Amino acid sequence: MPLQRAVIVPGNGAGDVEHCNWYGWANKRINEIPDVSCVLKNMPDPVTARESIWLPFMEKDLRCDEETLIIGHSSGAAAAMRYAETHRVFAIILVGAYTSDLGDENERESGYFSRPWEWEKIRTNVKHILQFGSTDDPFLPWDEQREVAEGLKTDLYEYTDRGHFQNTAFPELIHAIRKLKTNS
Repeated sequence: MPLQRAVIVPGNGAGDVEHCNWYGWANKRINEIPDVSCVLKNMPDPVTARESIWLPFMEKDLRCDEETLIIGHSSGAAAAMRYAETHRVFAIILVGAYTSDLGDENERESGYFSRPWEWEKIRTNVKHILQFGSTDDPFLPWDEQREVAEGLKTDLYEYTDRGHFQNTAFPELIHAIRKLKTNS
């Protein structure tokens, strides 16, 4: 079945996601792709982004299922990976993904990093996995981004000049989604 539905899961601290980073811009562009609908909603617990709150929200409110592409940025990427450990989804696109709490108390409290990543379960539950990462990300060490790529065997779009992907537009994401739709 071809791609029909996408959900954007933002990073923590995003506030009004429609006006933060590239989220609103991408939501509009994805909804312009024929036969694809995209959902973007403010997340509960937006600062700490607790796994115990975000994963049920992704299931019940965002309705992430076997027909859904989850686009996760930063904490949203961690949420997408943990969600895919226990749920089948069509695809995940990880933007600024990482593997540890980075020694940060807020990241530790989120719960995503309290146990090892189950790469094999994620790969089994997801048909397509793409990843965007940048070597100049000021928050995420490149070795952690590479660890995600290696663990999930992602198609990694590697950049040297995108930082933490906080621009207001993200055309490469839309191109990747169009390609995913064509090839699905």
